This record gives sequence, structure tokens and C-alpha cells, in this order.
Amino acid sequence: MTIVTHDVDLPGTGSIGVPVAEYGSGQPFLLLHGGAGPASVTGFAEKFAAAHQVRVLAPTHPGFDGTERPEALDSVAGLAALYQALLDQLDLSDVTVIGNSIGGWITAEIALLKSPRVSGIVLIDAVGIEVPGHPVAEFFSLTMDQVFALSFHNPEPFRIDPATLPPAAQAVAAGNRAAIAAYAGTAMTDPTLAGRLGTLEVPALVLWGDSDRIVDVAYGRAYAAAIPLARFQLLTDTGHAPQLETPDQVLHAIRDSAATHFSASAH
Repeated sequence: MTIVTHDVDLPGTGSIGVPVAEYGSGQPFLLLHGGAGPASVTGFAEKFAAAHQVRVLAPTHPGFDGTERPEALDSVAGLAALYQALLDQLDLSDVTVIGNSIGGWITAEIALLKSPRVSGIVLIDAVGIEVPGHPVAEFFSLTMDQVFALSFHNPEPFRIDPATLPPAAQAVAAGNRAAIAAYAGTAMTDPTLAGRLGTLEVPALVLWGDSDRIVDVAYGRAYAAAIPLARFQLLTDTGHAPQLETPDQVLHAIRDSAATHFSASAH
């Protein structure tokens, strides 16, 4: 693994330093973390790159893990534009974008930019759309213990008491929460998103944990139904962060999906 900070120019915002952890080589996959931060995809990125002999790029969203977030960068759409600019800067093609939770919402917005560099998307327990009767859990009103309980089929291996963390780690956690609020708002939805997804022309794989209580299975099925070329797949004994809880299920689902159409050299 290598970490390189790329200075990405975003119109209206200027140059933004984006740390990108890179694993493996071959066909490129852009992996976008959710509100749990970049550590929530690190192990999966390494495992995915090794299992499929591909190149995985995992950026840290500005404002997470103690990084700076320009005040003008304050929306999921802004993050999508930032990552499209990164793909342009790196001159990547045939990119599959994978995102979990808020990262899934960013992935959907990237796809809606219709870049020819993006050939498919994978949404893993994504937020962003509004589904009547199936709201996103009110993250900002929950204790961290409640968040863990709603996020995992078996929360015990992942549970952390924030009060036991050193001050620096508590500051990072607070910064992460502030970044989530800045990008996604407290509702973590955009009422226009589901309607806009109907214009997508790239294949999509929508993966959902059967035990996710942040966004339930019906919400996930509605997400897939909004995308013309989407296929929905349920993951068993899995919550809101499958790449953490059941990474092998995610690896197999992506390998077997037409949405990722691995190039011949990637096998």
C-alpha cells in the first residue's frame, strides 16, 4: 500500500489535497468510504486488490481523519465532482466505483456525471435517496453505542467506547461527524436523487446487508429499483458495513457481477 496526496483542482473551490491509499495494480477501482471513515475500507481494499489482481484507490474525503475541508466543499455532489476530477487527473479508464453508506451516495452522484471513465458502480448499503416509510436512521440523535447496534449483525467485535479513546482520536471522530453533517445533512438524503437515478446507463450492483438497521432492506431494494441496469443482492448475517463484517461475501458478489465486468487481464 502507498499513500499519495493528490492536489486536485475543483472549479469554485481551488486546489484540494486528497490523500489516496493505493493497493495493487491492474484494472482500476475507486473505493469510497462512508461515515465510519477511511479505516472502514482499508482491510477490504487490501484484500480486494490481492484477490482480483486489480488496482484499488481509496481516498480520504476532505474533513475526515483530521484532513482539511474547504468551506466551499459542502455537498455530496461536490465530492462527486472532486473525484471525477481526480479520475481525469490520473487519466484512468474503465473504472468501477464502489461506495459504502455515504460513499455509496457519492458513487451514485459520480455515475450521474456520466463520465466515460466510469464503466460500472457498486453501491454497498448506500444512503441518499428518500423511501417513504423507510427512513435513514437518525444518526446524529444516536449514541455511538446505538450506532454500533444498528450497524452490525453482530456489533460486539466492532464496538468502541468513544470515552476511552485518547483526546486526539476523539477530535478525529468529532471532525468526521462534522464532515458527515456538512456533506450529507442531518437527514442524509436528497429528495431529487431517486428520480435522477433513472437516467443512469452504467451497470450497477446494489449490495445490502440483511441486518442493516441504518437503512433497511426495503430501502436497498428501492435504491436498486431506481437504477435501470441495477441488480440487487442480499448479504446474509450482515449489517451496514459489509466490507468490514463479511468482506468475503462482498468480494464474491463483485467478482460474479456483470456490473464490474473485470477485464481479461484482471483475473
